[in-house]
Amino acid sequence: MRVKVLFFGMLKDIVGSAEEQLNVAEGAQLENIFDHYAGRFPRLREMASSIVLARNHEFSPVSAEVSEGDEVAFLPPVSGGSTSAQLQYTHEIDDAAGHFFALTRQPIDTRAIITRLVKGEDGAVITFEGVVRNNNKGRRTLYLDYECYEPMAIKMLAEIGREIAGSFAIGRISMVHRLGRMEIGETSVAVIVTAAHRKAAFDAALEGINRLKRLVPIWKKEYFVDGEVWVEGEWDRSAPLASQP
Repeated sequence: MRVKVLFFGMLKDIVGSAEEQLNVAEGAQLENIFDHYAGRFPRLREMASSIVLARNHEFSPVSAEVSEGDEVAFLPPVSGGSTSAQLQYTHEIDDAAGHFFALTRQPIDTRAIITRLVKGEDGAVITFEGVVRNNNKGRRTLYLDYECYEPMAIKMLAEIGREIAGSFAIGRISMVHRLGRMEIGETSVAVIVTAAHRKAAFDAALEGINRLKRLVPIWKKEYFVDGEVWVEGEWDRSAPLASQP
């Protein structure tokens, strides 16, 4: 069987490739694919307790079997992103309940998102924006670069948003992340919530950004005057790791 294997963030640097085609035996599991690459690149074995594997855009345990043509992804810890809408968003989901989820390589227009979300029954709109700061622990930052596993990321944004909408007394929620290069002061991610009352909106927005940071496969590379580094984050406890620590 032949499968496609994808690598993201710092794992892409370790392997030296973003994508490979791999021949595997019938009945092979994700564990066999991980062992294959860990044998070639021992650093992957060292990082096994922080790597998550996905099959066909879904988190998957290492025991999952693969089939001909499957897409397997090695995911490092996530970093803790109008009429012109078709041009602005590379991926978007605008569902029947009025929630909106998107990935974009252009500046995030939070006012336009609020306009599409807010209804007459709403008494509160909460907007959280994550912005690029000019330093990391005192080390001067020049700019950031975000990349992600786009088909899986947009799906995860929608899943998280819908779960939050079902758990809090809110009207609608939007989660939008920007990709590519971002300068100091630019918005990298926005979570916007409308509700009849402010407390539910505040609580839902906080839950939204916290879960996004732990579950959505998006990675951040930080560029400094004296070098560059992938920012290491941490997976949510529910994510299936390649091995337990």
